[in-house]
Amino acid sequence: MCPLELSKAFTLMEPGPVVLVSTHDGRGSNIMTISWTMVLDFSPQFAITTGAWNHSFAALQKTRQCVIAIPTVDLLDTVVGIGTCSGADTDKFARFGLTPLPARFVGAPLIGECLANIECQVIDIVDRYSIVVLEALAAHIDPARRERRMLHAVGDGSFIVDGDRIDRRAMMAAKLPPGV
Repeated sequence: MCPLELSKAFTLMEPGPVVLVSTHDGRGSNIMTISWTMVLDFSPQFAITTGAWNHSFAALQKTRQCVIAIPTVDLLDTVVGIGTCSGADTDKFARFGLTPLPARFVGAPLIGECLANIECQVIDIVDRYSIVVLEALAAHIDPARRERRMLHAVGDGSFIVDGDRIDRRAMMAAKLPPGV
């Protein structure tokens, strides 16, 4: 073992997949790239890390609604591009050629090019840690989408792409809570 700079320790524990989060502030829609995500237990609750530095955060605070869209590896350059420009001066749907689709329960749009979309309401904002806790209201998936590999940000500008899926459901069945 060799020493690793403590400031780089976070790159060893990449979180869930990189997601796109769409919002609508009453005047227009925006998209932000979020690489720090978390599922809360075996429930339809999620957490993302964002704050006032992100243009979409004001819409999250105001409307308390968003859509978590799950992009796949074929959208990597779009995901990075969205994360490196601001919705304050850029229509990201137009710039990146993305299709806003109407959601059932929230004002923020689904993103048509993504594998899946989850409509959410904000149930808590933990300012101290810049965490936004979300509860899912509806989920949508594109069963015809061929590409299904998701992206994971390492945190240093590089990404990991999902690989083979290894099935251990039977082995874990006795350990999972009922209904999962």
